Amino acid sequence: MDWVGEESEGQFDPPSWKHLMLEARAPAEFLAGLASFWVDHWFPRGDGHPVLVFPGMGASDRSTFLLRRFLKRLGYQAFGWEQGLNLGPRHGVLSQCRDRVHELNERFDRPVTLIGWSLGGIYAREMAKLEPARVRQVITLASPFAGSPHATNAYPLFRLLTGHHVHREPGLLDRIREAPPVPTTSIYSRTDGIVSWVCSVQQSAPLAENIEVRASHLGIGFNPLALFAVADRLSQDEKRWQPFEMQGLRRYLFAPNT
Repeated sequence: MDWVGEESEGQFDPPSWKHLMLEARAPAEFLAGLASFWVDHWFPRGDGHPVLVFPGMGASDRSTFLLRRFLKRLGYQAFGWEQGLNLGPRHGVLSQCRDRVHELNERFDRPVTLIGWSLGGIYAREMAKLEPARVRQVITLASPFAGSPHATNAYPLFRLLTGHHVHREPGLLDRIREAPPVPTTSIYSRTDGIVSWVCSVQQSAPLAENIEVRASHLGIGFNPLALFAVADRLSQDEKRWQPFEMQGLRRYLFAPNT
């Protein structure tokens, strides 16, 4: 895949109106996520390590409650970011995220897995770059860390909430695009109605992978396939991380790794 540099802004368009309308399936994905609680014995179990979940733009820990509750059922210590609504990188937000990683790492004396939904995934990736010794792995859900900020239907809202113009800050896009030095999984959907899927695909690397699911942007954090992929990644041996295996039934449920 070709990657968008700052010199090629606007190369990718935001998702079409067709895909934007498909975001209406999010409530059905939420119900399907609830149903997953009754079949959680099919999901890989946890080893009790701490997991910190970052919400998407304009959302709070309430949006990740089902995901965190499900992870607790699987045996993990799952926590929210505890900063209210995610209104973008305001003053003090990233330092508080870093403090939260420190707190959980020291409380459990184990590296923390960071999961971020949409904009929250960018926070997760940046925290892993700052604190690689405290982070076990990063999992992002439909996060726009690659490509152009204009290839998302949420960018106008981002500018309104934060006042930031990402493309005007030299070098920022390249820094965001850079993968963390820990195992990093991007879970994305080609039918995402908010973020162009190319913005959620990371370059192939020994510790970086992409998993494609059929999901909406607003419902990917509830989607049973995304939940299974998250559970599978969390269950990996901390010292022997392996890419997501496309075997058996998975070959029909998930697209081949990009």
